[in-house]
Amino acid sequence: MFVLVNLKAYPCDPVAVATAARDVAEASGVRIAVAPQAAHLDAVAETGVETWAQHVDPIAHGSHTGHTLAEAVADAGATGTLCNHSEHRLTLADVDGALDAAERTDLETVVCANNPDQVAAAAALGPDAVAVEPPALIGGDVSVSTADPDIVEGAVAAAGAVDPEVDVYCGAGVSTGDDLAAAADLGAAGVLLASGVAKADDPRAALEDLVSGV
Repeated sequence: MFVLVNLKAYPCDPVAVATAARDVAEASGVRIAVAPQAAHLDAVAETGVETWAQHVDPIAHGSHTGHTLAEAVADAGATGTLCNHSEHRLTLADVDGALDAAERTDLETVVCANNPDQVAAAAALGPDAVAVEPPALIGGDVSVSTADPDIVEGAVAAAGAVDPEVDVYCGAGVSTGDDLAAAADLGAAGVLLASGVAKADDPRAALEDLVSGV
């Protein structure tokens, strides 16, 4: 299982979370990555944890003030990127362009989607993985794998019908080892979470509990 921790813009210490994630990954053998704000990519990458960008734009070098360039996040130490998170939605054309930018810079990709139909559309664009995240459950205390297991199973089936090489991750409300185990039982290859770690009083303990479900 892959654990991708999105720090969003939460008021946490990104280096402390990254250090905890690195240590828990090394101790458990579970693959854990951290996606900080773009300004913190360098500092997080320096901890040695697997580092992801929260977003890249469908642009190349040029006149693009305020955009996130794939080459810049790669230079900062990122090895992957999220795309189309429910808090930063893109058109399908822009998702395709962002994936092209990521491929240009050898960034691994996860495209977020709300439901199995969107998962199928995203999988058709050829990302490395898709993450199914019903918006109503994001940031809550109930995992999608518990509240709506059918949507996870449906997402796995939808992606598999389009491209069996595209992994499916489970997001929204994931925070415990039981959530991780439930996601795996439903066919997910990983989880995408944020507040369960970024807002935890003890991120290391939260991560240790999370990987206990593997």
